[in-house]
Amino acid sequence: MAVATSYIEFATRGDSDIIDITADVSGAVSESGLTGGIVTVFAPGATGAVTTIEYESGLVSDFKRMLERIAPQDIEYAHNLKWGDGNGHSHVRASLLGPDLSVPLIGGKMQLGTWQQIIFIDLDNRPRERKLIVQIVGD
Repeated sequence: MAVATSYIEFATRGDSDIIDITADVSGAVSESGLTGGIVTVFAPGATGAVTTIEYESGLVSDFKRMLERIAPQDIEYAHNLKWGDGNGHSHVRASLLGPDLSVPLIGGKMQLGTWQQIIFIDLDNRPRERKLIVQIVGD
């Protein structure tokens, strides 16, 4: 069993910026030379999330509107009262979505559905530099 680790780095706009990272993760898989196992994508930090979506403009818009309904920016958060940084909603949203995703790797290919892409969502209230960890465990 082998482990291959790589990183994906990029800048975001914040405010629920949704970025398709499927090609980047696929590139990491190809570079690893592994053909079977598990691919894990992990976002260090407390205001980013990784999940899957059909990455098309209508659904991206729907997803952002859903986040606003579930954890609105304009309500009181104890986090904001304590720290004054205005991103309480960012932490709540990130906690609900989660910082990681695992995808089976079979025959050198991630087993994503036809319309399924891997996305990173920057839920913070400001632009940021992000560095995701891609780790492939297998053979």
